[in-house]
Formats: sequence, C-alpha cells, structure tokens
Amino acid sequence: MDFGKRDPTLIVGSRHPLQPQVKLTSTPAPTSASHRHPTPHHQDRVARIMHRATPTALRPRPRPSGAVARRDDDWKTWAELRLKVVGLPPNITTQELWACFKRHGTVTQIEILEDNQGDREGTARVTFGPPPQWPFWGMNPFLVNLPRGSRVDRTAVRLHLEPPRRTFYHPSPVDPLIKYPESMILLADSLDFGFMSNPQTMMTMYTVHSGEGAAVRFKLSLLHRETVVEFQISINKQWECFRLTVPFTNLDKIYRVDDGRSDRVELLVSLPIPPRFFRKLDEEDTHEEKARYWCKNDAWYRQTDITHDPEGLKTSPIALKKRHPVIDIGQALRDYNVSIQDLTGFRVTSQREPAVWEYIDRAIPAAATLGDTLEDLLKEESVPLLAFAVRYQLEVCISQGYLNEHNLSRDFIDKLVDMDATKAQDLLEYVANQGDRLFEPMELFGLKAIKGSTSRPPIPQYCAYIRTATVTPTTIYFNTPTVEISNRVIRYYKEHADRFLRVRFTDEKVEGKIFSTDKNTMDEVFTRVKRTLTNGITIGDRHYEFLAFGNSQFRENGAYFFAPLRHVLPRHMRNWMGNFGEIPYVAQYAARLGQCFSTTRAIIGTKTTIQEIEDEERNGYVFTDGVGKISPFLAQLISYELGIIRRPTDVPPSIFQFRMGGCKGILAVCLDSKAQEITIRRSQYKFAARSEGLEIIRCSQFAVSNLNRQIIVVLSTLGVPDAVFVEKQTAQLANLGLAMTNEKLALTMLQKDIDPNQMTLALAGMILDGFQRTEEPFMRSLLRLWRAWSIKYLKEKARITIHDGAFLLGCVDETFTLQGHYGNTPLANNLDEKINNLPEVFVQLSGSGTGNPRIVTGPMMLARNPSLHPGDIRVVKGVDVPELRHLKDVVVVPQTGDRPIVNMCSGGDLDGDDYLVIWDPELLPHEWNHPPMDFTPAQKVPLGRDITPDDLTTFFVRYMKNDNLSRIAVAHLAYADYMEDGVKSSKCLKLAELHSTAVDYIKSGVPAKMTRDLNPAKWPHFMEKENRPLYQSKKVLGQLYDQVERVDFVPVFDTPFDDRILRAYQVDRKTLDEAAVLKRQYDTATRRIMAQYAIKTEFEVWSTFVMHHSKANNDYKFHEEIGRISIALKDRFREECYKKVGSKEFEKLGPFVAAMYTVTADEIGQAVHEMKEKGADMTADKMPMMSFPWLFKEVLGRIANDVLA
Repeated sequence: MDFGKRDPTLIVGSRHPLQPQVKLTSTPAPTSASHRHPTPHHQDRVARIMHRATPTALRPRPRPSGAVARRDDDWKTWAELRLKVVGLPPNITTQELWACFKRHGTVTQIEILEDNQGDREGTARVTFGPPPQWPFWGMNPFLVNLPRGSRVDRTAVRLHLEPPRRTFYHPSPVDPLIKYPESMILLADSLDFGFMSNPQTMMTMYTVHSGEGAAVRFKLSLLHRETVVEFQISINKQWECFRLTVPFTNLDKIYRVDDGRSDRVELLVSLPIPPRFFRKLDEEDTHEEKARYWCKNDAWYRQTDITHDPEGLKTSPIALKKRHPVIDIGQALRDYNVSIQDLTGFRVTSQREPAVWEYIDRAIPAAATLGDTLEDLLKEESVPLLAFAVRYQLEVCISQGYLNEHNLSRDFIDKLVDMDATKAQDLLEYVANQGDRLFEPMELFGLKAIKGSTSRPPIPQYCAYIRTATVTPTTIYFNTPTVEISNRVIRYYKEHADRFLRVRFTDEKVEGKIFSTDKNTMDEVFTRVKRTLTNGITIGDRHYEFLAFGNSQFRENGAYFFAPLRHVLPRHMRNWMGNFGEIPYVAQYAARLGQCFSTTRAIIGTKTTIQEIEDEERNGYVFTDGVGKISPFLAQLISYELGIIRRPTDVPPSIFQFRMGGCKGILAVCLDSKAQEITIRRSQYKFAARSEGLEIIRCSQFAVSNLNRQIIVVLSTLGVPDAVFVEKQTAQLANLGLAMTNEKLALTMLQKDIDPNQMTLALAGMILDGFQRTEEPFMRSLLRLWRAWSIKYLKEKARITIHDGAFLLGCVDETFTLQGHYGNTPLANNLDEKINNLPEVFVQLSGSGTGNPRIVTGPMMLARNPSLHPGDIRVVKGVDVPELRHLKDVVVVPQTGDRPIVNMCSGGDLDGDDYLVIWDPELLPHEWNHPPMDFTPAQKVPLGRDITPDDLTTFFVRYMKNDNLSRIAVAHLAYADYMEDGVKSSKCLKLAELHSTAVDYIKSGVPAKMTRDLNPAKWPHFMEKENRPLYQSKKVLGQLYDQVERVDFVPVFDTPFDDRILRAYQVDRKTLDEAAVLKRQYDTATRRIMAQYAIKTEFEVWSTFVMHHSKANNDYKFHEEIGRISIALKDRFREECYKKVGSKEFEKLGPFVAAMYTVTADEIGQAVHEMKEKGADMTADKMPMMSFPWLFKEVLGRIANDVLA
C-alpha cells in the first residue's frame, strides 16, 4: 500500500445501522520505501466522511457545572477507570500486572509509583478503558498471582477505585457551555486510499472492507486532538491490525459532498502531510522487565509500507516512483478551526498507472547530443529525455505535491524537452516557489513572463549549489538547490558538485527529528533508513550511493550521497580523503571521515610552514588537547583574506578553529611563532590526509553570556537563591519592552547583549544612523523580531542575559603562569585563603561595541553547555598576566595542576569548545567546586577487520536508534525540578553519567542505555509535555516560566520608508531596472533558504534571530549555521552589486544602493495600497520582501546622514 502517494485520499464508508455512515477520503502522503510520490500538498490529501442522520439523544449538549452527587455505578459511564493497587512487592513488573488484570477488562496503562526520593512504594496504578464489566475491586483483599520460576506466589493487595481525573468531556473552544465527549467512534463499511487528481476528483488506489471480525473504525479524539482510523488487512493469509493517525493541526478543511442519497452525507477532509501508520503486535510481548510504565500504545509499531512482498523492499532503492453520528462531528471539528465547505461535482475514479514516468524515463540516442569533451566521450550510448537539472526540479515539484504525475501529459514533457534547459528549470522552480498545487500544468506555458526569474547569478568561491533530499517514513522529498558554504570534499570534486546529494532522515514533514526509543516500535522506520543507505536513491538516470557523513550532519541524521561516474566512485573519494586503514573502531573511523565534511573556508592566498610539538600530559589527562599555535603575521593575513578585518592595521582574532589535512582543533596566536608558522600538537593529528591546505571553521569573538535551564537548576542546587534569577529576568523583560521606543536603552542593550553572530551590533549601528528615530519599517521590524526572539527563549529556555559575563572559546596558557587545580589543596580557613586556592584563568575582553579592552579579575564561574552534574560548574579566579595580554575574547586556562579544569566542566577540552564565564557576584554559588564527575570515556571495542561502508551505515542506523541524548537531558531536567535534592539526587546523578556516555557515543560507539525506570512519571508544567501527567512546579524554573508571556513577531509594512535615502539621488530608470532584477534573484535565494529550513520570514534569515525552524532540537548550533548561511547570501549578492556598479567606492556604489532602496520602497508601497483596498492582513507571506537594500546597511547609513565623501 502506497502510504506516501502524492495527494493521498482516504475514504471510510460506514454501515452500522445506528451510526453515521462514514466515508473518510483522506489524502495521505507517500508511505513506502520505493514510492515515487510523497504526500499531497495543501488541499490534496482528503478525508471523506459519509453519515446518516445523527440520533438526537446523542448530540452534544451543555453539561452541568459545579458539584454533582455521584451514584455508586457512575463509573460505568466513565471513558476510563483507574485502580490504585497497594501492597505490591517492590520487584513487581508491568507485565505481571497486565497478566493479572487483563481478564477483567482492557488494560490501557500501568504505572508503578515512586516517591520523590526515587524509591518504589509498593504501589501501582492500573487504568482500564473502557471500564470493566463489574466492580471486582470490591473484593478486598485482592489476590495477585506472580510467577516466580516454577512456582506461583499469591500476594494479597488492596484495590482502591480512584475518582476520575477529568470529566471525559471537552468544552468547545468556541462555546464552553457546549461539551463534546473526548472520544467519538464511528464504524465504517470500507476504507479507500487514493489521492486527488483534480479539485473534484479522487483516484482510488486501494480499498479495505469491513468484514467478519475486521471492522474499520474511525475515531475522533479530542483528548489527543487527533483522528484515528483502525483497519485490518490480510497479509499472507493472516489478519493484521493497522491504524493511521492525523493530528488536528494537519487538518485544513473538510468538504461536504452530496452523493445524491438522502440518508448519507460525505465529508472530504484535506491533509497537508501523510498520516502516521502503525501495526499492532501482541500486547504481552511489549513489556520490559525494569519498566515502571506501560501503555497500550507500546503495542503499536510504526510502519513505512504495507506490502504482500516485504522481501522485495530489501533491495529497492528509494525513489519517488514506486513499484507495484453519535455526535455532531462536523460541529466539533468546526470548533477546532477545521472549516467545513460544500463541494459539488465530486467524483471517484479507479486506479491507473501514470504512464508519464515511462515516457520521461525513455532515453534518446546519444549521437544527437555528443560534444567533444572528455566527459561527453565517456557517456553511455543514450541520454535521458530531460536534462538532469530539469528532471530533478520536476521531481522536486512532484515530491512536494505541487504537481502530480497523473496530471502530467506527454505534451507537457515534450514542451519541457523543447525548451532551453535553463528556462525549463526556471519554470519548474517558479512552481516550487509558489508553493501551491497546480492541477493544470499546461497553463504554465501560457505565462508570458515569470516574475522573479530564478536564473542563478555566480556564487562566492567558498560556496556551492547543493541538492538535498528528505527521507521520511513514508516518502522522499527533494528540494530546490540552495547555496551553502562548501567543504573540502565538494571543493576538490567541484566539477562534479552537482552529483552530490545531501540527505536527511526525518519524521513526516512537520514532525521533525526521528527520536530514539527504548522500545522496538520504530524498527520499521530504522529499517527503511538502512535500506536507503544500502540501496541508494534513484533520480532519473542517476543512482545516488552513500558516501559518508559529517559529524554535525550525523547528529542530525544526515549523510552525503554521490551519483558515481565510471572514473569517480564513492570508494575512490573515501580513499582520497585519507588513510583510515589503521583505525579499528567504526565510530572513530566515521568521525575521521566526517572531519573532511566540516563546513570550512579554504585559505588559498597564504603559504604556511608546520612545526610539531608534544602535548602536556599528566595523570592520564592531556592538558593541551586540541591546541596549536599561529603567528600574529599569519593570523593577520588569514583574517584579511576572510574579510574579518578590512585594514592591515586591524587586530585579528586570537583563536582560529581549523582543519588542515588530518589535523583539527584550534590555533591560538603566539608571539613567539615565526612569520608564516603554524605549530601542531600530537593530540591534533588524527589521520594521514592527501589534502594539506589550511581551512578555517570560525574564529574567536565576544558574545554575551546567557543562562539556560540546566545551568539554573545546577546553580539553584548549589545555593543561588530563586529571587536572583527572577529579578534578573524581570529587569530583562522590562528593558525589552522599553527598548522598542527608547533609542538610548535599545542602543545600550544591543551593544551589550551581543549574540554569537554579532547581529545586535549591526542593529546598534542602524540605530546610530537614525533609522529607529525615523521609524524605518525594516528597522522597526528587526527590533520587534529581536524582542520576540529574546522573549521566546526566556519562556522556553530561561535564556537570561548576564552582562557581567561572556561566552568564549577556550585555549591554554603557553607560559605555564596560571595556577591549576590541585585535589590535595588543604581546606581554607577564611575567604581570602579560599580565593587564593582557586584555579586561575585569564580573560581579556576587547570591548566590542562598549569601549576599551578590559581584563576581568576576581572569583568567577566557569561552565560548559550542557551542565548537568553539580561538579560541572567550577569557581575560578581571574588574574592579570602581562604575557597573555595579546589574547582577547578568549578564556585562557592553566596547563598546571593535576587535572585540567576544562575537563571538569562537563568533560570539555580545547579543540573548539565554548565556555561560559560569569563574574556576577550574585550568581557565584554558595557551594564552591563540588567534586567533579569522572568523564573517562567508555571502553571502545575494535571491529577486528577492515571497516566497510556497510559498517558505517549500520553504525548510522544504530546511532539513530540509540541516540538518547535529548531524552536523557529532558528526564534530568524533570527530576532536577521534582526531587528534593535537585541535581544531587540519585536519579539526576545517574542521568548525568548517561548523558556523558551519550555525548561520547559519536566517538566511542558505546550507546547510553536509558532504562524505562528513568523515565519521569510526571512532568513540571514548564516543560509543556502534551498528553503527559503534569504538576505545577513551584521551584525556580516554574517561577521563571510563569513570569513570561510569549510575543508574536509581526513585521511592519505600512510605515513610510526613509525620505533621507529616497531623496538623496536622481536615479535613472536603467539603474532602477538593474536593481529590480538583482532584487528578484536575491528574494528567490532567500525564499530557498526559508523553504529549506522552514523559516517563516526574510527578517529571520537576515538577522539570524530565527523564531522557528526545521532543526528545532538544536537551537544553538542552528544559530551558528544560519549565521554562516546568512553571511554567504549577503556576500554573494554584494559581489553581484559590485560587478553591476563596477566599483566598491561609495561615490559609484551609493546611487545604486539608493536605487535598491527605492525599488523596494515602491514594491512595498504598491502592496500596502492593494492590501488596504482589499481589507486584507499584511502578513510576511503575502507581502514583497524588503531586506535586499540592507545588504549595504553602512552605505544606507552614510546616504541617510548625508556623508557623501
């Protein structure tokens, strides 16, 4: 069954005499591994519900409020019933409880309870749904049979009926007096799968009928806000039970269809993405021995395909083309913002094969196209009908649901073939950029001109156009190529750059990352991932094979694929990357390959000489791990080449994070190093590589310090009062509000609260140029975004800004001056002695945006994210060392002592780790330097033979399945709030150890096994866990959460643009037209980035203050990534403007920038006028873009202030 079919449509037909007849026509997206078509887009997936008249007695009605006397048999009317079981042995299991109680009814949930010290109470809670037939809990004491080997122990327990936790009715969001049952079930005749071939026609692909013992059930769950359809299919002569789920958030609108029968109404429900599919296993086999919790959903296993030939999937590559009322439900859905509209002329057609694929795949003789290049001579005897760039973009449109192959004709394909390939590609990119389903593709060719042609301008040499694909459990999505900063491998194979495919494995489109699980319920999904990695991905005549994965890619479940040529195969490329034959560990082998895929800038204009020195090692620790040296002269040249400094007299950064051949880590400026000399330590050398060029990842710079939830709970446990955090957040919230109208306060905050991408300094510069004073719309929008972004992270992460602190790269003291940590230091008798015994650090801030350099001295806090253990936060002493004053915006740590202090900070090192340094006296903990955790990595197991690509892909899938890092972190946070001892509780300490193991998993290959007993039974309200037991937290994080109200970001469009710029020049029409062409190209490039990362507005891309994105599980790293992407976008189009003007001089550039601003103002002004006439809202998705002229914010500032010289 093709779950992932484009425009999938699901029909459920009901025949129960007392129930509404249901025909649910839902459009699921492609669901199996070899699908050609992903889920339908927007209105293409539908659900069609047909029912007879609703029995009046069962319609929703107002429910009485207030105290109501209960009858003894009220429990019979409950949706679920809970029993508390008291007197159980401490080693009882969920399986034993399930086996004991299943004969009394349907057990839906079992929970073995613990106290707030983490000890079992001998108590459990058993939930039935629906309630049992008779009140057996009155038989106290109740005997429980517990198998113990060859004997059965009978234990007497007491059963207590618990009052219902809720009313089992949900108030309407529209009218609270109307209440609906939380669950509504309809029995159906049949279930049809298909898709919408046009707005009035559904094409059926598969039908399931209700029969003896095989009912189709449609359930509306207001409790979980989702619809559920359960059905059975006979596979290999055995009936299997399946279900699909659709969250209300994925329901757009419902169409009411009149089929001509008076007793039936059909509802067509649109779905934007494929539903999730599950298969049910025997509940008895789904319990774990140590688990404290079990629920019926543990028996439902996620599915990717329903097929009668599962063996055929094992060797299939991934490709878009696949081989073979009881209640007034309509009103309830309307109340949940699902609109119901009439649809006339609806019809259903039967399945047919899309012949267009065979036609597209038809090859033509190569003789007609061969040229005289070597590449041409190596071609096969025939070539594809469509140029690959066109074929790829066509598959982008089909996979995203903008086109459907059933709507494509041979005439459409012939038209594309006859067009210039670039124009055909532009045409299809236009379809993708519009984002709407096109039912009549031939209309495309009638467009006289496509506004915003997507023809690609040149890109910076450090960038490349990258094709990407997203593989979900049910389908595959291809994306329009976007410009990204390249890596070593793509630069070396740049003539084949278009044959790379960056692939990411995720859940369905809006679901995000595929998370690990301690059950086997996701095994089918992980099997699909392995199939893709093993069998590859087919697009047209290209078959993409697995190549390797970068380390950051790996954490995000991504990898690179490559479409091989006769003379360029993936194995050849891996051999070129380096000599890895002596590495016996799969995880380490993969990590070393991954080094070559780091996003870097190659240094091409500077020659270097290499010196090698030994590390400083003691007590099994490497104090200089990852630290090399670089001369001031070479640092100057590199900074100038990268555009970090503009004049030879500017001061370069103090640290560069780098890659060079098989070496990695940081290079710190050393005054003793000679002119073009780089010094490498042994700890930095990882493997022998053919490439020996210097590559830079990033450099040191000042960023303000911010607290987060983990740091706060550790500091709270160590004695920092709650009031300190609350007062600081209160002040920050007040200042953010005032800064919107107070120019002086906004300037002060932006110059102090510097983000890692230093965009707050850019906004501060715009304020200094008067753009806040003139209420310039782009300036006002950015300030609103900055405020909304700051408040969002206060609410969700407790991201409190601390001005007396910094977030800095770490490096080592090469002078051996700083005092290190010594475990045998005697106890201090007074505060001065206690301070003198502290390890020492050197911190000098450059004063970015605020003034002169400053050396910080005295006690301060040193930490690394994430900090979970009470010993992760260290108290150190800042000192002034004249020999280190050439180092700025870094934290310099000692290489003396018996253990590196960075190792005590969450197991950190110095190969590129950032450290939080805070000298605010209010945040110094009462308890200094709790004994640190032992971060010795787990013992790695060698493979014992040569490592193969299959070993790499197997490790990839195992990592996905066992990557418990986020689960461990959220469980730790929940227990830290719930337990009396906070992060010192036994559960938190155990989770901190597991977290360290999980962090090292990528290098060690040893997974962190999180047992079910470490899953919290209840969650603090600030963690926003839907459908989980919550409690109101009274601790510091609960207080901080309750203090913040989220603020939506609303851009400003309807205020005038700055007259100072609009009146500065008399710009001719030719210049305005040239600026307009570049703006269309820039807007298109920005939209591609927005689409790739699910970013809603251009303001977020320009400023890097992103409110929501597709990589929501890693906000900090994404902030860095979008910073690089934004810089590359700006650099690219600045260069295009320089080329158009022919100069970088202000006298020539100024008029063109003013033209860019004028064109933008005209577009926005016209759109504002049209929107006001229509009475429509001016939202970012409906309005033109306005960030284009702000590529030159400094030039705009000079023009606005009449600085023309």
